[in-house]
Amino acid sequence: MKIHQLETFRTAVPLHTPFKTALRTVTVAEAIVVKLTCDNGIIGWGEAPPTVVITGESLSSIEHSIQQVIKPAIIGKNLLNHENLFQHLHSLLIMNTSAKAAVDMAIYDCLAQHCQLPLYQFLGGYRHELETDYTVSVNSPKEMGNDAADYVNKGFDVLKVKVGKDEIETDIKRIHEIRQRIGYDVKIRLDANQGWESKAAVRAIRKMEDLDLNIELVEQPVPAHDIEGLKRVTDEVETLIMADESVFTPYQAFEVLKSRSADLINIKLMKAGGIYQAQKINDLAEVCGVECMVGSMIETRLGITAAAHFAASRKNVTRFDFDAPLMLADDIVVGGIRYNGRRITMPTKAGLGIERVKV
Repeated sequence: MKIHQLETFRTAVPLHTPFKTALRTVTVAEAIVVKLTCDNGIIGWGEAPPTVVITGESLSSIEHSIQQVIKPAIIGKNLLNHENLFQHLHSLLIMNTSAKAAVDMAIYDCLAQHCQLPLYQFLGGYRHELETDYTVSVNSPKEMGNDAADYVNKGFDVLKVKVGKDEIETDIKRIHEIRQRIGYDVKIRLDANQGWESKAAVRAIRKMEDLDLNIELVEQPVPAHDIEGLKRVTDEVETLIMADESVFTPYQAFEVLKSRSADLINIKLMKAGGIYQAQKINDLAEVCGVECMVGSMIETRLGITAAAHFAASRKNVTRFDFDAPLMLADDIVVGGIRYNGRRITMPTKAGLGIERVKV
């Protein structure tokens, strides 16, 4: 089963409301969609959104990497020799992880179809249902309280709350307002998106602990490069600390795990370069007794379907952040995962279960 053709398409889907973090504001979900066709007629799909402030990739750079570097190197390659193929893919260029992830997921889609298995079963098949959190964008305390209450009323019992954009006192007011609106039965996860320095993060989290705001975890409180600062925060607070932007590669995961700089790791296919490397990160974490979340960028149901297949395949993945498709005004995918509120059901069709992509 050889790679016969690799095509790319640009897509853009508006969001219902702007998605705001400490790093950026998104109003349109843009992406490069990959269509990989094999010589036996099997078609695999992939997606790569541009996230310049995190992966450093734009639409143009993703497109160029795939068309000018990856495509010439893999056309004609046999997918059944997939260990060799994935090793080759990741040796072609440094970083450019979203571009590699889109091709990676298309390859896995084809392989699972060839084996006539849904991808999550091809990868291990640990579970067939997931539950996602829902993200509260960073806004004024009152607006965030209103949004949080709305999401809880819609059935979401885990909220991922964005902070880190303003002074820490304002962030504490945000969390306090949200707790007043939703009570204490709903889990709150904070995501600072690198917005704090380590000493300030320790002060902020300790104060939240003293106020009994009941925070489940805090994600990436410090800049990605500051592993010592990440460890300082982890060591000095009781709340769980999750590494996100600090971990792109298995080696970075090893460094965080070796130093016990975080309690948890957030794996994203767009950071890892796809499922092949994501499995390595999760395996390292599991050996060290560290659970993982699988998260995402602002992706359509295509990219999230691939991430969900990976997440569903592994016991050590215990948290899921797959709300992005629920934020979009349109859906470009036929097939794939299905949402029922916070619940996600894996497709029963082979591969990703994607029947068609509107490109």
